[in-house]
Amino acid sequence: MESHINSYITLVTTSAVLNLFLCMYTFFRRAHFPSARLFILYTASLSVYTFGYAIGLASNTLEQMKFWNIIQYIGMPVSAPLGLLLMIRYTGKKLSKGLTSALFIIPSITVFMVTTNDWHHLYYKRVWLLEDSKVPIMAIDFGQWYVVHGAFTFSCLLFAGLILMSQWRHTKKMYRRQLLTLIASQVIPMIAAFVYLLGLTPFGLDPVPVLMCVTSAMYIWAILSSRLLTIVPIAKESIFESMREGVIVLDSSYRLVDFNRSLQHLLPEIQTTMVGRPLNDIWLELAGETFPVEYGREGLQTDLYWQLNDETVCYQVRTSYVFNKSPEAVGILIMLINITEQRFLEEQLKQLAYFDGLTKIYNRTQFLYKGRELLNEAQLNQQPISFILFDIDHFKRINDTYGHDIGDQAIIHVVSVCNRYLSSEMLFARYGGEEFVIALPNMTLHEAHAQAEQLRTSLLGEPLDVEGQPVILTSSFGIAQSGSNSDTLESLLRDADHALYEAKRQGRNAVSVYAVNAV
Repeated sequence: MESHINSYITLVTTSAVLNLFLCMYTFFRRAHFPSARLFILYTASLSVYTFGYAIGLASNTLEQMKFWNIIQYIGMPVSAPLGLLLMIRYTGKKLSKGLTSALFIIPSITVFMVTTNDWHHLYYKRVWLLEDSKVPIMAIDFGQWYVVHGAFTFSCLLFAGLILMSQWRHTKKMYRRQLLTLIASQVIPMIAAFVYLLGLTPFGLDPVPVLMCVTSAMYIWAILSSRLLTIVPIAKESIFESMREGVIVLDSSYRLVDFNRSLQHLLPEIQTTMVGRPLNDIWLELAGETFPVEYGREGLQTDLYWQLNDETVCYQVRTSYVFNKSPEAVGILIMLINITEQRFLEEQLKQLAYFDGLTKIYNRTQFLYKGRELLNEAQLNQQPISFILFDIDHFKRINDTYGHDIGDQAIIHVVSVCNRYLSSEMLFARYGGEEFVIALPNMTLHEAHAQAEQLRTSLLGEPLDVEGQPVILTSSFGIAQSGSNSDTLESLLRDADHALYEAKRQGRNAVSVYAVNAV
């Protein structure tokens, strides 16, 4: 009996030394370990537990054993939640501060219960020395709180083991030795604790500290051979869930296989119960239409506009095939990347580059670019094209009389009136200041004259309202038509400008054409 106890003490002490070695090794190399602080606390708690248990076994009196039992309980209750946190961190996840703190409520109560057990006997009902033993061995009867503490510890070990096991198929083979070591570190103590609680161990001795000699040795082997804790693999599932882009995975029949958390921000109504259904059916149910992008091909990259929380957002849709080891295409990966801000900035730059800031119609630069295209097309197809150049009469007088703010309102008012009488194929732009230009594809000089007359009379008949006072606005118009393939946009605008000044010489509020006897 005595030799058995001595061997047991030796093994427990070895476990304590190995855990202390792991603690010190991690401390001095903590800069290289992503979860160093947590692992240091974990191994330190196991060291206190095993050293306390070993010295308690070597004690001669009941009082000494009870004292070292209290010492071991400083480390043992917190080791299980620390191990659970370590395994959670290993899989790339993290608990909130509130949940982390909650894990240590029961261990803290356990330490208090063990320390004060002589006053209430809630942890141990009775503690005594075995009478038929040649060496002193402390025997105990479990109290109520011992059951609570045992259930909590067993649950921590069980959950840690299940979390690690769930990562097995997501972990690359090169990292599975690490994962197996961690699984063993949780499962072996859990089984040993279960056997101990059933009273199946010799002399009622706790087998967990002894078996920690095995798990600690496995930790040391894994650290030295596979760089455990130095390289912490992040499971594919963790990467999938942490991606900011929404991801949809389809099988070869375009049925939903999986989706990540980011997609639920885009489609809050999507549920895991929809897995196995065709994507078009799901999209029709959630959005009222089938998926608006052709997703069944490799390398697609297009934009998808979407209403989210009453705002228009833009997602770039990218697709790629999912291959098996053959390699054979077995599905489609659809990635939705939020590019709303990028598209918004592009639209702002486009507005600044192409459109007039005050009137929101084309600016001079964009008109010259598009006007040349229209002229080249008309000359190529031998079709007529005309240009109208007009400005607001006596605009300086309006600014001097009412101020520049009213002058801006006058320009906006002219554009608003003209837009009601211009069709979409006509090119309308602000040419500069109070001057405007219109390109009229497939229109003769005579038809352009009629169009200009309509604009002139409309402007005359719709005065600008300035604080209840009507301000009559009139405009002078000059028109030119392309007559040959030698005409350029610049020459036609110059001709229209000559006609405009002719209208001004006629007294303003008039329409003049460049070609003689054309009207």
